[in-house]
Amino acid sequence: MKQSFFVITIILGLAFSVRCSYDYSKNDFPEGFVFGSAVSAFQWEGAVDEDGRKPSIWDTYLESSNGHELIKDIDCDGYHKYKEDVRLMYDMGLDAFRLSISWPRLIPSGRGHVNPKGLRFYKNLLDELKKYGIEPHVTLHHNDLPQALEDEYGGWIDRKIIDDFTAFADVCFREFGNAVKHWSTINEPNMLASGGYDLGVMPPKHCSPPFGVVNCSRGNSSTEPYIALHNMLLAHASTARLYKQKYKYKQNGSVGITCFAYWMVPFTSSQEDKIATQRAKDFYLGWVLHPLVFGDYPDVMKKIVGKRLPSFWEDESDLVKDSFDFLGVIHYTTFYIKHLSNSVQGDYNLDVDAALLPIGNSTMVSFDVLPWGLEGVLEYIKQNYGNPPVYILENGQPTNHNSELNDMGRVEYLHAYIGSVLKSVRNGSDTRGYFQWSFMDLFEFLNYNYTYGLYYVNFTDPERKRSPKTSALWYSAFLKGTIRVHKNLSVSSSPGIFSQ
Repeated sequence: MKQSFFVITIILGLAFSVRCSYDYSKNDFPEGFVFGSAVSAFQWEGAVDEDGRKPSIWDTYLESSNGHELIKDIDCDGYHKYKEDVRLMYDMGLDAFRLSISWPRLIPSGRGHVNPKGLRFYKNLLDELKKYGIEPHVTLHHNDLPQALEDEYGGWIDRKIIDDFTAFADVCFREFGNAVKHWSTINEPNMLASGGYDLGVMPPKHCSPPFGVVNCSRGNSSTEPYIALHNMLLAHASTARLYKQKYKYKQNGSVGITCFAYWMVPFTSSQEDKIATQRAKDFYLGWVLHPLVFGDYPDVMKKIVGKRLPSFWEDESDLVKDSFDFLGVIHYTTFYIKHLSNSVQGDYNLDVDAALLPIGNSTMVSFDVLPWGLEGVLEYIKQNYGNPPVYILENGQPTNHNSELNDMGRVEYLHAYIGSVLKSVRNGSDTRGYFQWSFMDLFEFLNYNYTYGLYYVNFTDPERKRSPKTSALWYSAFLKGTIRVHKNLSVSSSPGIFSQ
């Protein structure tokens, strides 16, 4: 790529104004604060049936949805193009890159035999990142459970998964731990449990009438979300203990877990909506964070869910409590919360007894710029959970994949949300890094017509050509300190700015 692409003074007075009130530069962040971008294995690698990889529950989910060829049509082919992509990261100026290890590529049957070609791919990728001075932040499980374990015993709803996940993590720590200092165990377990085991909109597509929003062939929406997340917490804690006992003193790394974190505010000033908002925070955030910090679920969950909510034995509570070195926050948008007055409980969503209402013009595929919501999440964690080290591991704005490269809406979003992180840090939050989602257009799980990438990927091109969007130019200039972001920042859309 020509050097001219990255000499981006982001010309003032031209084209498109970004409406934000933040005035900052990268140098305003504390020393050691990392900026990165992110992908996940299933969404980026492609090569779903190459070199010994076996299916994950996502492959099966797509096949059941008459889309089994879809991932072959919409993938970045990162498995073959990783060197090119790492070079783009370096040219952009990333400090760090978040990726995940595909469990069915590394250990195709879920346990036992390690696939040498999968092992070599990840070692090569990590070596390439090291070559360019980019720090890897690695997620062990990003929603792609081996289908073999789902078929054998139901995956996350059986306690056998705890030992199998810990064994998978052991292989990763042993083989990659000298190169990786930041490990996240499980990606957004709260979203995975509710989407995959209550509503059925995510794999493994478990749900039961009348609660699921799709037709599921198996599942129990009343109990399985709670069982699945309980086992995820125990698997995380088992893995964290393994790392501490066997690897930490040699590798000097850290282990955390992520939490999907909407921010939530009352729809009205009524007492009912205020109580419902706190209840929703306990169900969405406290479901994961309370056990990690206090060793048990929030009282309101135990009261409402009753015997359907698994209990921690004393030794399990001790295992889960304080089992993280950092917390990964995944945040995209903010909702109003309205009390629903459900007369019965039955599944996770009825138990919450609150409606999530969009703010402004936000939809599932388009988010209004509400940076105060991220500030709210970070302040809530600081005030209620002991201000642990935090990394923002996903934050970004979707746009239609076929929209123009001039994605000024995404620039405005990133500008505002990075500014909100700086405000939170200045207010005492121990936030240590920010990762934009996503580095390039990916196969997006819930709506593949909308993508989050800084780089456009031409999925109809056999070479999967990458082209920088305006957001890539902006983020690169910010990372390199060649701009100071302020209220009237504008970005040139002059001809040739995307030339390669």
